[in-house]
Amino acid sequence: MSLRALALTFGLCAALPVAAQDVVILGEVHDNPAHHAEQAAQVARFQPAAIVFEMLTEDQAAQVTTELRGDAKALAEALDWADSGWPDFTMYHPIFTAAPEAEIYGALVPRPIAREVFDIGPAKVFGEEAARYGLHRGLDPAEQATREAMQMAAHCDALPEDMLPGMVAVQRLRDAVLARAVIRAMDETGGPVAVITGNGHARRDWGVPAVLAEVAPDLDVWVLGQTEDDRPIEGEFDTVKSAPAADRPDPCAAFQ
Repeated sequence: MSLRALALTFGLCAALPVAAQDVVILGEVHDNPAHHAEQAAQVARFQPAAIVFEMLTEDQAAQVTTELRGDAKALAEALDWADSGWPDFTMYHPIFTAAPEAEIYGALVPRPIAREVFDIGPAKVFGEEAARYGLHRGLDPAEQATREAMQMAAHCDALPEDMLPGMVAVQRLRDAVLARAVIRAMDETGGPVAVITGNGHARRDWGVPAVLAEVAPDLDVWVLGQTEDDRPIEGEFDTVKSAPAADRPDPCAAFQ
């Protein structure tokens, strides 16, 4: 029995020495500082050869130099983080320094490219190897309906219903782009690889792990989901950790 399987069997995932894995996918609620602290701790323990960030484009990832890495302000400026729409960079910076030798990869799908999905579909936007990453086929109708309902709830029930299939397709595109970045990082560095992403992409049942299971089934993947105040979390994960909820305004207030 592998170390990962042993840990799953006896409920030891939270203490698992994660260096046994090829890929560690670390989910988050984006604006929760405790979740980023946990990610940094896992990266420090794992010491990956590469880190894939959902929050960075490939061009931004190329800006992460050894000289900038230890300077949070300078790195944030180089990444133009203030205009990115992501939460404060001080929450993410410790992840960059937790494994200072790790190569940084970006897997962000910019909004203009994501919008193309509504017109031409995720496979054409993804391009070469779309079929390999599962984007050539539709979802099971029950899963499609569940995903659409989740998108509606995530957007405060304010989306036009005809947008929902496109929103699901964009999510699938983002999963595939993240998985492609993992494969590239494995090929170029030999691994292991850590992935920093939201819980929706981290979930094992239909997020990045599901894509990797299809594209590279021999990879050993461990997945952490993070919730708040012990609330149930959507999806399947190898282990789930909870932290106090972040202090945030009502995200639906703007729609009322």
